[in-house]
Amino acid sequence: MVDTTATDLFLGLDLGKEFHHAHGRTADGRTVHDKRLPNTEPKLLELFTKLVAKFGTVLVIVNQVANIGALPLTAARAAGCRVAYLPGLSMRRAADLHPGEAKTDARDAFVIAETARSMPHTLRAVDCDDEVLAELTMLTGYDNDLAGEVNRTTNRLRGLLSQIHPSLERVLGPRLAYPYVLALLARHGSPARLKKLGRTRCEALLKAHGSRKAHHLTTEIYDALAEQTLVVPGTEASALIVPGLAAQLAAAHTQRQATEQEIAALLEALPLFHLLTSLPGLGVRTTAAVIVAIGDGTGSICGEHAPHRGNRLLKRALFQAAFAAIGCKSDPSSRIYYDRQRARGKTHTQAVLRLARQRVNVIHAMIRTGALYEPRTPSDVDLAA
Repeated sequence: MVDTTATDLFLGLDLGKEFHHAHGRTADGRTVHDKRLPNTEPKLLELFTKLVAKFGTVLVIVNQVANIGALPLTAARAAGCRVAYLPGLSMRRAADLHPGEAKTDARDAFVIAETARSMPHTLRAVDCDDEVLAELTMLTGYDNDLAGEVNRTTNRLRGLLSQIHPSLERVLGPRLAYPYVLALLARHGSPARLKKLGRTRCEALLKAHGSRKAHHLTTEIYDALAEQTLVVPGTEASALIVPGLAAQLAAAHTQRQATEQEIAALLEALPLFHLLTSLPGLGVRTTAAVIVAIGDGTGSICGEHAPHRGNRLLKRALFQAAFAAIGCKSDPSSRIYYDRQRARGKTHTQAVLRLARQRVNVIHAMIRTGALYEPRTPSDVDLAA
């Protein structure tokens, strides 16, 4: 809750990409400002500084703290204003209390300012956790983009290898996440170049880039090369394309690793991280997706009117976490639940989805009570469908 007792002016901002709408109301409910505000540092600072000089203590209230809310909040602090956040659900409920159904920027700014003035209990302070969450949201989005790039490039590379040399693809295709395979393809990305490289140098290259079974892999590669003597159309062109794709894929994997380290460092500052990662299957990326979706834990995992993209990413993260939990030996309850769903005739995907939904209830309980997850014995497993 934000203390508004000493506030002289409540400035509600309905945020937009190029323009915000600013509505200012005094403590006694008078409108003293109601204009569009360009989303530029000079204009933001000019308005905030003028209002502070004229009214004294100014509270700037926004309806989102990340993305387009970042610059207004930073400018407001720089100008000496206090800042607060009106969550979306509180905003929608407050809007229902005011006449008029048309949604306009001006009306939304008024609702934000008036709600802050008359119902301060609905406000949230914008603290360091919110700033961490904004950075986490950006990094998680970037990591998801990189994951898409990895999938696309991997599929493209496997497709090319299958076209020119199916036997070679069967050996290297499933190993395209390994840096030593990508290093090999980036330098010698065609059957002819691999043959010219020779077994000894191939094994040395694989070892130099971290392969622990370089001799075994080299044998597989050259056995595959020996299975095909014909040169199919497109092989010469692929000799140019495959090394480029391999280099792109290696760079994307490296970027994902660096991004994961940054995400992990940010998560360490959030108490919710240590709570959630006590649940088997929740790693850095999946926990980040959950925290981005629910914020400090006051939000809903299911989400009311949640953005489609965020909802989809959250569902995928929960599915991945449930799948990972099936293999956890220290807590067999997930595997037991999954096996019983399969025994009831559910497909693999249906069983994992049901496990993910069941684990949502567990996450809700953990957040509500603040208690770490405790491994369960087989007799404690909830058998609810």
